[in-house]
Amino acid sequence: MNPQAETPSPFYLPEGLPIPVAEPDGLSAPFWQGLTEERLLVQRCTHCGTWQHGPEWLCHRCHSFDLGWNEVPPKGRIYSWERVWHPAHTALRDHGPYLAVLVELPHVGHVRMVGNLLGDPLQEVVIGAQVEGVYEHHRQAFPVYSLLHWKAA
Repeated sequence: MNPQAETPSPFYLPEGLPIPVAEPDGLSAPFWQGLTEERLLVQRCTHCGTWQHGPEWLCHRCHSFDLGWNEVPPKGRIYSWERVWHPAHTALRDHGPYLAVLVELPHVGHVRMVGNLLGDPLQEVVIGAQVEGVYEHHRQAFPVYSLLHWKAA
C-alpha cells in the first residue's frame, strides 16, 4: 500500500460545487435543515391537504398561505433519469458519467425530487424502480449542509 496514495472521498460528488443553501428569504430552510437531521420534510397545505415540492409561499391548488412541513419516508420510484456525461460545472470535469434521477414519492401526493442515483454510473436504470434516500452530510463545510441521494431499494 502506498502511504502517499489519496484517501478516496466519502462524498458522491467532488468538492468545488456550489453549496446548497436556503434562499435569503428562508423559504426552503426547513427542507435543508431537515436533511441535516436525516429527515425528509415536504410542504403540505393545512387547508386542502395538497403536497408540494419545491417549496412555495402559497399552495399550488387552493392558494392558501397555510403551509406546513411534514416529515415523510425517503422512499419513492424513478420517474425519469439521465446519465450525465458532459460536466455541468468545472468541478465535475473528471467526474463522469453520473446518474441524475427524478424520483416520485407516490405516498406524498406524487411530488417529485431531483437527485443522484448512487452506485455504478453505467448501471441499468428502470423507470418505476423503487429507491430509498441516503443522506450525505458535509459537516466540515461552511455553512454545514446535507444532500439527499437515492439508491436502489
